[in-house]
Amino acid sequence: MRPIDDSRPNVSVAQRTACIRALNDQLRCAHRGGIVMLSAGIAGAGAAFATKALLTISQFTAFDAGNDPYGEHDFGRVSVDGQSVLFKIDAYDRSLRLHSPDAADPLVTRRVMTVMLAEEY
Repeated sequence: MRPIDDSRPNVSVAQRTACIRALNDQLRCAHRGGIVMLSAGIAGAGAAFATKALLTISQFTAFDAGNDPYGEHDFGRVSVDGQSVLFKIDAYDRSLRLHSPDAADPLVTRRVMTVMLAEEY
């Protein structure tokens, strides 16, 4: 179970989760609000494959309790040209050294989406 940040007591857990989900979706779908990193396997498969992977990830909507237990849209698996591709979104502090103190607050958070072949995980 994740610890609950109670630094903003007037914001419910559901509101925080919805905010985190929206920020993660913005990065996943529009590549805004963070950094997108491609693994060596994705980059090595060529620009066309990488572009197709990013497009497929941006269109992914199959979030469920099995792959998204916290409702934050921070992880998923897609198939691209028969290859299993994973994406993972992490929320860091602004220096990219530690976890974000509040993943729902873009002023203190930098998101990083890593896209990799499943075999690289």
